[in-house]
Amino acid sequence: MINIDEKTNRILNIIKAKHGLKDKSAAIMHMAAEYEKELWSLN
Repeated sequence: MINIDEKTNRILNIIKAKHGLKDKSAAIMHMAAEYEKELWSLN
């Protein structure tokens, strides 16, 4: 379990709804995957 602030919680809920994800863990994994793509594109 992780502690997140209210703003982050709202963002995760938006990502979850927008992408049809089942839970916030999936939303966090989605964010990490998107960030990874961004990091690789900077090189």
